[in-house]
Amino acid sequence: MSLPKFKTKRFVSEKGLRIFVQVPEENKQFIISNVLKETRLKYGDYDRVTFTTTPGTQQFRSLGTGRNKGTENTVEVACVELSFFVEADDQLVSRIIEMIYFAHPYEEPVIFIESCIRTLHIRGLDEDNPNRFWNSKPANWVPEEHR
Repeated sequence: MSLPKFKTKRFVSEKGLRIFVQVPEENKQFIISNVLKETRLKYGDYDRVTFTTTPGTQQFRSLGTGRNKGTENTVEVACVELSFFVEADDQLVSRIIEMIYFAHPYEEPVIFIESCIRTLHIRGLDEDNPNRFWNSKPANWVPEEHR
């Protein structure tokens, strides 16, 4: 399936990849730090842009064919899902996945890669929009540096 190309005066679109990694929450930052050795995770005027879900439950049963012995029943591990956008560069993505494998505590990390489109604002447009956080009383989520 091919991805559409949007034409607008408000934003530009860019094709790339979204990488998802399921990981115990305590290991998330180590993975991000290692990914940042290969890419800045740039998103328009920002970098180090990632998203992490709230903790959920990952289930699996070890077949005993890897490093760990087989388990009779399904086991559960509390995990988050970390995701980020990268350009569709095969060599870059290979290096990023290598860094994830290095930093991840699992023998078989759960990693998904999807083609996607991201949108990037056109700088300077719509800055007087009353819905922008800088045009109203700062909400609790606004970082101190931006108040």
